[in-house]
Parts: sequence; structure tokens; C-alpha cells
Amino acid sequence: MRALPLVPLLVLAACKPPAADGYVERVDLAKAGPFPSEPLPSPDTAGALWAQSATAGQIIYGQPGKPPLVALACARTQDGASIRLTRYSPADPEAQAFAALIGNSHMLRLPVDAVREGQLWIWRGEIPAGDTRLEALTGAREVELTIPGAGTTVLNPSSEPAQLIDRCRGTAALPLPAPPATPQ
Repeated sequence: MRALPLVPLLVLAACKPPAADGYVERVDLAKAGPFPSEPLPSPDTAGALWAQSATAGQIIYGQPGKPPLVALACARTQDGASIRLTRYSPADPEAQAFAALIGNSHMLRLPVDAVREGQLWIWRGEIPAGDTRLEALTGAREVELTIPGAGTTVLNPSSEPAQLIDRCRGTAALPLPAPPATPQ
């Protein structure tokens, strides 16, 4: 008879609600929708260097004679100047990520979006030219640029990024130098 008062408690304990209200049923992943592409390997940057682009106000990075890996450009609008970083690596349409730039005792996390350029989707992001995190690109040491799925691109030391950033930051009235003429 002593156990009889415990019967209502046992009945209530047996009537447990589900662990979560938002229970998700199992689904067939093949029908779930598109997935990200397989990650790409990091590019070989041995002998890669920064050079003036044919586009005014832009420098490109890569191995001579091969397609560029990265571009930095000064973009000027009514709102001020910004540095535009482009990583020429295939991206999934309309994808978004963060590019991590680590170097010269600085770190920059830059939001990048997949943008269409011709038939390809590539990575692009912008940051105000006055942002001090850009110092990651202005020193005399190599910089690692990593975008999820696009690998890590080692940017060899050069004064070109610092010069572009300095011109873009302070002297908007000064024209950027024209790219050197190529012999024909």
C-alpha cells in the first residue's frame, strides 16, 4: 500500500514529451539540394610576384606567363576609397565566405562573395582603404590568403600592395601609375 501514492508519479513519468519540439525527420540527402564543390588544392606560388595590371589602379599576383591568382584594386566612390580583393579561384554560384589574410603580425578576416566574371564565379571582397587591418598586406613578409574551398595562396613579399594601399588611402587626387608598356 505504500507504493500506491507513487503510481500517479510513475504514470506522469511515462508520458514524456519529445526531447525537442523541432524534431527533424531523416531525409534523403541526394534530394536535399546542392552541396558545396569539393575543396581545391592550394596553388603553387613559387616564383609568383605582384605586378601592375593593364587595369589602372590594380595590381595582380601570380607566376609570370600564367593567369593571375589574386588582384588588389583601389575602388573610389562617393563614399570614399576601398581596397577590392579578388581571388581568381572557382567559387560556387552566390556563395559567401570569409577570406583570412595572415601576415606581417596582422590578421584580416574579409567577407567575400562569389561574383560572376564572364562565365566563371570567383571570390571578391572590399574593405575601406583606411582600415588598419590592411597592414597585413603592407609589410615585408609573406602573407597567407585562405578562402574555404579555394585553398591557401601564399603571397610572396613585395612593396606593391603597400604602395597601392597608401595611394588609395591618402592621395585620391594623385593618379595611380599606368602599367609598364609591354614590348611588341
